[in-house]
Amino acid sequence: MLMPKKTKFRKKMKGNMKGCETRGTTLEFGSYGLIADGPAWITARQIEAARRAMTRQIKRGGNVWIKIFPDKPITAKPAETRMGKGKGSPEYWVAVVKPGRVLFEIEYHERADAIRALELAAQKLPVKVKIIEK
Repeated sequence: MLMPKKTKFRKKMKGNMKGCETRGTTLEFGSYGLIADGPAWITARQIEAARRAMTRQIKRGGNVWIKIFPDKPITAKPAETRMGKGKGSPEYWVAVVKPGRVLFEIEYHERADAIRALELAAQKLPVKVKIIEK
């Protein structure tokens, strides 16, 4: 699963997801891509599930690029723990996604298979997406 090798601080604040994305909004490598329609936290597990769905659909024939990286730790306190006593320990990692961000890109010689692979990946994600092409 994706996660940073090393971070400056173990825990981060929640932050906000206001506004639209300004960078990473166009296709750079592939001919087809998934672009986010709304804001979301996408976990490392969801990114991996989407990647697997795409690579299985294209039978490892084309190229897949992941344009997001989970670099934000999400903390959680253990179940049935009383309030207080500080912030919980990091449990999983998320990528903060704003509307307009390209999530995945794919390069494949058959258009129908590429679109189908992106549709399968979209089902694994917690955000509404659009399929775009060059």
